[in-house]
Amino acid sequence: MSNHTSLQKTLGVSLSISISLLWLLAVVTAGFIAQDKMNTVFDSALEETAQRILPLAATEILSRDSDSDSDSDSNAQRIQALEAHDEHLTYLVRKPSGELLLQSHDVDLNVFSALPRTGFYETATHRFYGANAVRGSIYIEVAEPLAHRHSAVWSVILALLTPLLLLIPLSLLAVWWLIKRSLRKVVELQQRVAARDAGDLSAVKVEQLPAEFAPLLSAVNHLLERLRRALEAERSFTANSAHELRTPLATALAKLQRLQRQSQDASVNLQAQDIETSLRTLSALSEKLLELAKAEGGSVLSASPNDLTPILQMIVKDYEYQAPHRLHLELPNNAVLSLLDPDAFAILVRNLIENALKHGADQHPIHISLSAQGRLRVINDGAVIPAEQLALLRQRFVRANSRSLGSGIGLAIVDAIASGAGLQLNLHSPATGQNAGFEVELNIIVTR
Repeated sequence: MSNHTSLQKTLGVSLSISISLLWLLAVVTAGFIAQDKMNTVFDSALEETAQRILPLAATEILSRDSDSDSDSDSNAQRIQALEAHDEHLTYLVRKPSGELLLQSHDVDLNVFSALPRTGFYETATHRFYGANAVRGSIYIEVAEPLAHRHSAVWSVILALLTPLLLLIPLSLLAVWWLIKRSLRKVVELQQRVAARDAGDLSAVKVEQLPAEFAPLLSAVNHLLERLRRALEAERSFTANSAHELRTPLATALAKLQRLQRQSQDASVNLQAQDIETSLRTLSALSEKLLELAKAEGGSVLSASPNDLTPILQMIVKDYEYQAPHRLHLELPNNAVLSLLDPDAFAILVRNLIENALKHGADQHPIHISLSAQGRLRVINDGAVIPAEQLALLRQRFVRANSRSLGSGIGLAIVDAIASGAGLQLNLHSPATGQNAGFEVELNIIVTR
């Protein structure tokens, strides 16, 4: 499981959450501001109502018969409503002693204090405003339920929240779209780098890359160029060294063979044979170095698929002359098409067969098989190779059995070709389904 997080996902989630929280914070702030402004408006309405009713109430009360002997309750009048309605503002007109003179039709006397007061004041359920007239002989108090104010504030908040049900999703979609559009070149850079195989060291090209990532692309291309030059220098040195050795080695072998024919001294001929063996070993090593240089050169893939079955059959037939009746080949009935370069495949098969012949048990058969699915297997008999030693066989100049002849770079060449083509090379000891032996297995089918 990857521990890497997506830049698109991180930005999208972060910005989406931030925008949503900012929207909600704006609504809450607007709600508090609206509440403050609405309280000011409602207080102004309370005051205006009291100021308009008080002169009318004073005129009505003073016009009454002041000589009436009726009690205070009979003097109180309830203003009748013209139509039935919810009364959000109720009022009382009283004397300073609290004697009731006038009241609205839907007033609740229990919410008012025993004695009248002036100015704004508030209880747990109502907001009041009081004023007086006629030198403080008549008082009016207007009451408004706090629930009415709270209901109005919540109505405003809900009115602000309702558009968010549409705006927030649209904002989130816009954020994701903008992020995806802004980072499309970065995603293209990621895809181009991820799609490269190990042998592709050419410069990565992405047009109109964001300025923040341009230095990164430049550094990557600079590093690839330095790596390419270093590898080319190494391969060139290996190839040139091996190539330059071929001519003097061939010349030395020819002169040595002529010396053997001319010399009659048995000891000299014996020493000449040892020298010839060394020269032939050195010549074979130079050939292997040339193959290694080609394998590591990155040219292990062809432009179009090729049928590799005839190539395998031809190479096995060539080695039949060196090891008669030891090579057992199994081929599919149909063609096995692959983008693996035929020359590279031939080098790979030759090294696998030579490795099996040199390091496998003498006179025991070597099984070579290619399935219709492209699975190539080369199995030879022999002692089991320990796991820690098996892991080192891919390295150069490493041999499982130091007593066997060979340069120790055969499997290194095979591994270089497999890596360059993006193939998985598997080594098994003991061989699959056996108690001993050694097996090399890989799938040679390469597709774009």
